[in-house]
Amino acid sequence: MSAKKTIVVVGATGAQGGGLVRAILSDPDHEFNVRAITRDVTTDKAKELAKLGAEVVAADLDNEESVKKAFQGAYGAYCVTFFWNHFSPEKEHANAKTMADAAKAAGVKHIIWSSLDDTRKHVPLSDNRMPTLMGKYKVPHFDAKAEANHLFTDLGLPVTILNTVFYWDNFIYFGLGPRKGADGKLAITMPMGDKKLPGIAAEDIGKCALGIFKAGPKYIGKTVGIAGEFTTIKQIADAFSQVLGQEVVYNDIPPEVYRSFGFPGAEDMGNMFQFKRDFEKEYTGSRDINLSRQLNPSLQSFKQWLDKNKGLISVE
Repeated sequence: MSAKKTIVVVGATGAQGGGLVRAILSDPDHEFNVRAITRDVTTDKAKELAKLGAEVVAADLDNEESVKKAFQGAYGAYCVTFFWNHFSPEKEHANAKTMADAAKAAGVKHIIWSSLDDTRKHVPLSDNRMPTLMGKYKVPHFDAKAEANHLFTDLGLPVTILNTVFYWDNFIYFGLGPRKGADGKLAITMPMGDKKLPGIAAEDIGKCALGIFKAGPKYIGKTVGIAGEFTTIKQIADAFSQVLGQEVVYNDIPPEVYRSFGFPGAEDMGNMFQFKRDFEKEYTGSRDINLSRQLNPSLQSFKQWLDKNKGLISVE
């Protein structure tokens, strides 16, 4: 029987969870075992994690008993929710509560809750600079996670609140990469003006999380904001131009135009980018690149990430 401590990772086949599973498995110190939680253990991604050496366990955040069972015997837990699967703040809250209760029942010694900022602290619901969505949010996928922070702290859990940032993998998998406009030019379209967008490689979130777990109690009770680099969208477009070998321009548009695009979550994302633009100082100030690099010495810059992933970038 291994004496190594086990970290249970929710969403193990997703971007954040998968990054942490791989970080634990490739850690030269071999400090932890990893229990990879996923709804379906028969998927290719789940099977791949098992081949790499993870203990892959089926659990569903909508099934409280399955989560409690999956958390039993764990030293640590990485807790994350999946807003873009359902677009429901209420479900975010319920899923976070399920994980918090499971961690409490299992006596988990260190929890990392992957959260985000409550934008309403900067843009009250009465502030008409951006529309209020779903009746009580400005950026639902941010605000709902922030609202759930207390579910962990109210139980007195040993939690680190990890505030992440935009991950550059969105340029591959989320439809935000360069697209051809009516003029035939490749463009990245965002309502960010000349402000800097904090970003990170998804795999580096996992590596930073591992650094937090390895630090023991140092970050328990604290909020940690991570990022790989702060870049303007013009700098991102220029990097794409260099790597792809064809010009990519930055198409800066007003947030209200972005909100009108009509794809699921367009209003939420339009508000999100406007928040990051209008409160650049506060938002970048809450993310610490130096600390991120201390937690994860292999932290990538955007250019390093793009060079490594250019083969996955499809342009239309």
